[in-house]
Amino acid sequence: MIAIINTGGTFNKVYDPIRGELTIPRNDDAPRRALESMRGLSFEIDGLIYKDSLDMDDADRLQLCRHIQSSKSSRIVVIHGTDTMHLSAAALKEYPIAGKSVVFTGSMYPFSIDPIEATANLSFAICALEYIPEGVYIAMHGLVLPSAEIRKNRELGLFERVKEERV
Repeated sequence: MIAIINTGGTFNKVYDPIRGELTIPRNDDAPRRALESMRGLSFEIDGLIYKDSLDMDDADRLQLCRHIQSSKSSRIVVIHGTDTMHLSAAALKEYPIAGKSVVFTGSMYPFSIDPIEATANLSFAICALEYIPEGVYIAMHGLVLPSAEIRKNRELGLFERVKEERV
């Protein structure tokens, strides 16, 4: 069984016509719809936090880390906002998760507006769980790498391998 932890982020945003803005509903509709075609997959979705990652704080990261640590699943996907997923992934270093593979993913566009990128990233993260050893990873835009080796390039609007500094 794969545990999917939904923390919100752009993946989950929907347009609220009353407020005239994108909001994050406190439900798991977007990941459920993205997973509809994966009929042979055994998964459980746990909704947690429901925030834009720029609004997440240390208390939210603590809640997420403890939830991952206490999960009975050894294969976990975390749907997370792209701006700070690397911070949440790094926070897991303080929590023993031996025997678990954790993959963070998200999207640059809300599933409700353009489901292709969100579905592709979630599918890729789930697929990666079959091949990666235990540890903490980020899966975005066709890459799956240990979380310390991948970052969001805000200028290009995509994720890429962290380039090593030359001395």
